[in-house]
Amino acid sequence: MQKASRLKRELQMLSTEPPPGITCWQTEERIDDLRAQIVGGTGTPYEGGLFCLEINVPDRYPFEPPKMRFLTPIYHPNIDNSGRICHDALKLPPKGAWKPSLNISTVLTSIQLLMTEPNPDDPLMADISSEFKYNKQLFTEKARKWTQEHAIQKNTGVVEDNKENNPDPRASSRKRQAFEANQVTVEPPKKSCV
Repeated sequence: MQKASRLKRELQMLSTEPPPGITCWQTEERIDDLRAQIVGGTGTPYEGGLFCLEINVPDRYPFEPPKMRFLTPIYHPNIDNSGRICHDALKLPPKGAWKPSLNISTVLTSIQLLMTEPNPDDPLMADISSEFKYNKQLFTEKARKWTQEHAIQKNTGVVEDNKENNPDPRASSRKRQAFEANQVTVEPPKKSCV
């Protein structure tokens, strides 16, 4: 019960006062199955990209961190090809920095910061980390190329994600109905990250 009421408050806060460049919503009727979008930061190789994430909230939340992964492919030293993220806020102590006072909004903001400032000393992808450290120009070119291929909105107004994630035009209204059912109002996202 604590998890559900806390998540409702967090989703309400995310819809009324979202961090700049971040949106988050629940999928269908499941309040513990969320999607988020992060806009790539200005001046980074991810600029102009819209990156979708999947968020699964465990039963013991907030005493356990949410599980987050990128659905949109991203070329980054701390994010692997499956979208898993190497970040302290997503792990319990002693190896991690998660604590119950953190919330989904703060974790998404810290992931947005990680996109801007990768941590090559704690990589998930050693080859990309090496590139970032020793051949920054090549890293930047590859990261921009991936952003262009996977995260830039085309003239259709739809983000091109991995091909199996084609957007369902009915998804936005389903999300809106799910939010309204939980008395949370939010503008429907620009793309379904289902």
